[in-house]
Amino acid sequence: MKQQDVEAHVHTHASSIGRRDFLCRCGAGGMATAAMLAGINRPALAGALTVKATHGTGLCNMAIFLAHARKMTEPYGINLEFVNAPTSGDIAAIFGSGQVDLSSIPYTNFFTLIDKGAPVKIVSGTGVEGCVIVAHPGIDSAEKLMGKSLGTFQADTLEVLPYDWVTAHGGDWAQMDVKFLGSSPEIVQAFVNGAVDSICHIEPYATQALQAVEGAHMLSDGTDIYGPYYTDCVIAVSDRLIEADRDAVKNLIRTFMLAQHESEKDRMQACRDTVGTYYKTDFDTLIDASTKQFLMIDQRRHTEFMIERSQSMMKLGYTRNPIDESAFDWSMLEEVIAEEPELYRSLIVV
Repeated sequence: MKQQDVEAHVHTHASSIGRRDFLCRCGAGGMATAAMLAGINRPALAGALTVKATHGTGLCNMAIFLAHARKMTEPYGINLEFVNAPTSGDIAAIFGSGQVDLSSIPYTNFFTLIDKGAPVKIVSGTGVEGCVIVAHPGIDSAEKLMGKSLGTFQADTLEVLPYDWVTAHGGDWAQMDVKFLGSSPEIVQAFVNGAVDSICHIEPYATQALQAVEGAHMLSDGTDIYGPYYTDCVIAVSDRLIEADRDAVKNLIRTFMLAQHESEKDRMQACRDTVGTYYKTDFDTLIDASTKQFLMIDQRRHTEFMIERSQSMMKLGYTRNPIDESAFDWSMLEEVIAEEPELYRSLIVV
């Protein structure tokens, strides 16, 4: 794609997807009642349960990707089926409208659904760290970002991080030219072709962008304002699935915990099993990026951190009310931890 084509594409996204459009799209899903949620499909053969799921594209999704690639849910009688979202913003809409019963999702996108009354809960964590602000040469401070363009995803942790970072460093978010794009490759391409001055992106695509532009540098990886192992993505499920098959939800959490263990034990093989099919980058970039974002299924201690970020979501105009602890149901995670003490003790990031 030529630079002028990228610029036109960025402009189209930025002008056509405003906050009102995003809220309307997600609100249509968020107003769904339990009765509207997708029925749980239990085929007659072998009594298998099919759970449909959405997911993002970053390393924060490694747990659900490994579970899918290695068919790790099948021993529990669960068929994990992916429903691919056309754009990042559609992940929340598909989940909130009840087309799927599970989502590996940025917690900020999840908050837009809760704000609209969707019957969904966060039941475990998944990805931590890995949100990175990358800028072209010469842009090395929040002050120098003012008046410049930033490519990102809407209502995502990748929008909230730069908002919090700019604000923490005395910048004025209103002076930022924020452009919302639809997919991870689009954001990288816009940055590489100079259609945007900076991006906030997830791994492995932040590393891909840094390596592709000579002199590009990282302004923040989030740890400077949030601290280590800050939340990026969570596992959320519909109330309907919890009520219909609580054990299935527990076994899905169990599977994701096992995926964390396996990825920590053999990071190289986890990358081999997911590169290309799940991550649109080369193996060396994925390996490099995998040292910058991690799986953390037990994120109970980050509950307050996520609740605090809901204030930023309100200031950005995506939600009307702050989120409270009713958005979380850690009980099934706690039961799995009690039932799998050796597995839990084997985890590095907790």
